Amino acid sequence: MAHVRKTTHSRKAGTRRTARGKTSTSARKSTKRAAPKRWSQRVTKESDALDLKQGVFKLTSAKRIAASLKRSAEHSARRKTGAYRSALSMLTFYINRVGKTLPKTERTRLERAKVELKRAFGRE
Repeated sequence: MAHVRKTTHSRKAGTRRTARGKTSTSARKSTKRAAPKRWSQRVTKESDALDLKQGVFKLTSAKRIAASLKRSAEHSARRKTGAYRSALSMLTFYINRVGKTLPKTERTRLERAKVELKRAFGRE
């Protein structure tokens, strides 16, 4: 008796395999799922950007933020571009996503972290 192999992935609703192995859509249409509420949090955790240390953007010093981002960017195996560009884009992404709710003191600290990041990578 042959062993049936179970797969871990799920198939999309509304598709099925025909006898020849091709996929066809059924007459039923699947309902559209709601997008996750915190997609920016998912991007930060799961994207091919960086493996960030937890709480890096809450550090008290701009130099410490820049140093942590630099370390993460240089050690990350998931990034698709250079270390400087990845670190700077993640910092900019965070600033843009927090938006208007970011207190002025934190915004200035993060903007100073951009300058420190530039200095750390020797791009002054």
